[in-house]
Amino acid sequence: MKAALIGLLAETSLHPGAGATSGVIDLPVAREVVTGYPVIPGSSLKGALRERAEEEWGNKDPKVEAIFGAPDSAGGLAVTDARLLLLPVRSLTGHFKWATCAYVLERLQRDGMLAGLPFSGSLTAPSPGHVMAGAPGTLYLEEVSFTVAVADLSVVVATVSSMIPHHSVRSRLGEQLLVCPDDDFAYFARYALQVSARNVLNDDTKTSENLWYEETIPPDTLLYALLVARPGGEGMLDEVRELFARRPYLQVGGNETVGQGWCAVAWYGDGGKWR
Repeated sequence: MKAALIGLLAETSLHPGAGATSGVIDLPVAREVVTGYPVIPGSSLKGALRERAEEEWGNKDPKVEAIFGAPDSAGGLAVTDARLLLLPVRSLTGHFKWATCAYVLERLQRDGMLAGLPFSGSLTAPSPGHVMAGAPGTLYLEEVSFTVAVADLSVVVATVSSMIPHHSVRSRLGEQLLVCPDDDFAYFARYALQVSARNVLNDDTKTSENLWYEETIPPDTLLYALLVARPGGEGMLDEVRELFARRPYLQVGGNETVGQGWCAVAWYGDGGKWR
């Protein structure tokens, strides 16, 4: 089996929608049922990759259907959900922090093993009320206070850096990265996303005709997905990788016309690695 991991660093807000709900947030983002983490469904990501391929190759190119499928047949590439890896969280004691947790890092390691791209190292979760970071002190994340348990996170930084496309971002990762307890990370992933009010005004009276609240994944969030070539289609991964060699950006999710959904793409695989 030939596979690769792609990192998706949000350059603008993302809205992988879950449809309308009857809750306070009219248009929430898609979430994993068990963890509650925001997620880009594999079907949405695959559709975005296909659209990019059609832009680059033309929608009549036979490679498009061979890789992504036709109405009556499957393609040669499997695309998983894009899972959360780093979540930017507001800090009252300085610049924002990139939060992750031991469970998320363990899951990345397992996905890497599945792809034949193992990551080294292991991590013990911090105790409640503590976060693991490189410098001592007290941190306030959202409205929660944490005591820093100083730890060497160099292995974590090296692992996560593989999913980040920009050198400037990788260079400050060690200063802003912290590892939260799993429960606190789940809280931030559930309640610390941006919620915006949007409106439709009547052209004549300028009164509201439709006010709604929309949830988005914030810029600088890092997600990753697994791309797997089906038997006989190993060369398709190289074709997909070349889509981003010249312009490593992808638009995924809704609200494209208001600038949302743009991600910088990093590729990690044995067919070539670039950022």
